[in-house]
Amino acid sequence: MSKITYEVVQHDGGWAYRVDGTYSERFHTHDEARHAALRAAREQREPGVATLITWEDSAGNWHKELAAGDDRPVTDVEG
Repeated sequence: MSKITYEVVQHDGGWAYRVDGTYSERFHTHDEARHAALRAAREQREPGVATLITWEDSAGNWHKELAAGDDRPVTDVEG
């Protein structure tokens, strides 16, 4: 099982959360960014159905893959 860490950091004049070098949208406060990171981490753990997903890696390359839906990662929020 994989582990994903959401890191709350200062970004673009405000706050954001970062995962594998990719930033979320900007939030005005640390608390807003932390709550968004906690929500995203919780949603990441939710089981679901197999779904085709598209995602961008830290080099800006886009990928498509089938997410099984029952292979959910362990998540953590820091910051």
